[in-house]
Amino acid sequence: MSEHGYEAGRLNLPFVGISTFGKSNYVADWDTIEADVAVLGAPFDFGTQWRPGARFGPRAVREASTLFSFGHAGAYDHEDDATYLGADDVTIVDLGDADIIHTKTDESHANIEFGVKKILDAGALPVTIGGDHSINIPCINAFAEDCAQNGPLHVVQIDAHLDFVDTRHGVTNGHGNPMRRAIEKDYVSGMTQLGIRNVSSTAKDGYDDARARGSDILSVRQVRKLGCDAVLARIPEGVRYYVTIDIDAFCPSIAPGTGTPSHGGFLYYDVLEVLQGLAQRGDVVGIDLVEVAPAYDPSESTQILAAQLLLNFIGFIFHARKSST
Repeated sequence: MSEHGYEAGRLNLPFVGISTFGKSNYVADWDTIEADVAVLGAPFDFGTQWRPGARFGPRAVREASTLFSFGHAGAYDHEDDATYLGADDVTIVDLGDADIIHTKTDESHANIEFGVKKILDAGALPVTIGGDHSINIPCINAFAEDCAQNGPLHVVQIDAHLDFVDTRHGVTNGHGNPMRRAIEKDYVSGMTQLGIRNVSSTAKDGYDDARARGSDILSVRQVRKLGCDAVLARIPEGVRYYVTIDIDAFCPSIAPGTGTPSHGGFLYYDVLEVLQGLAQRGDVVGIDLVEVAPAYDPSESTQILAAQLLLNFIGFIFHARKSST
C-alpha cells in the first residue's frame, strides 16, 4: 500500500498522459522496433474527392483508444471465455506518424511505405491508421520483399465503395484507386470486397474488371443474407490476409465521422465476427483502417468504433496464433 492507502504505482486513467495507441510505448527510432504489433499513423487526405479531414484520423483514433487502456491483465470476453491482449500474448508499440508533405502525394506515400516496411523488417504486424484510402497503396507496396520471402497476400476489403478505378483525369493514386493498384501486384493472389453498396465511385466496367481479376464482391445485404460462416467459407483458408477497413463500411448512424458516408452500412458485430473468423482461418499479416474524419462527428463515436475494432482484431489475431502453437 502507498502512503495514501492505495496500491503502488499509477492508476493511469484513460484521460491521463499522452495518447499513444492503447497507451502503448512510443518508439521514435524505427530501427529499434521490438514488438508484435507496431501502429503507424498515416495522416494523408489529399486523395479525397469530397470532404477532407481524415488527416486527423490517426490522432483521433489514438485518443479514443485510451478508453480501452484500463487494466494490466488483458481484456476478458465472457462470450468467448478468453482473455485478449494480455501482456504475455501481444506487445504493441506506437511509432507515431509518417511524415506528410503537403501537396506531394508521391513523397508522402513513400514515407508511409518506408514506415510499413520498417515494421515488416522488424517482424511485427503493421497496423496503419489513415488518412484517406489512398494510403493503402503504399501499405501494399511495402509488402513486395516480404511476399517474395513468405508468399502472397489475399486482400480483404471492408468498405462501402469498390475503390477500383484505374485512372480518372490522370489520377491513379487517389482514394478511389487503391484496390485496383493492389490487384495489379503479382503478390496479391485475390481479393474479397465486403460491404460494397448503392451509388459508388466505380462504374460497371470496374466491377467486371475486379471480378475478372479474382475479386469476390458482396454488399451488406448479401453478407447478412449469407451469414458470417458462409462469407468466411468464400475466402481462401490458410493463407496470408491483408485487411483494409474503410470506416464508411459502417452505417453513418454509428459512424458519421467520415468524408463519404453511405447509408445502409454494417453494424459493429457484422464486421467484428468476420474479423474474428479471419484471424482463425488464416494469418493476418497487415491491417489498415482509414477515412475517419473526426470533425464530422462531435459525438466521437466514429473514432471510438475504430479503436475498439482495431484492439479487438489485434486481440483475436494473437489469441489465434497462440492457440495454434
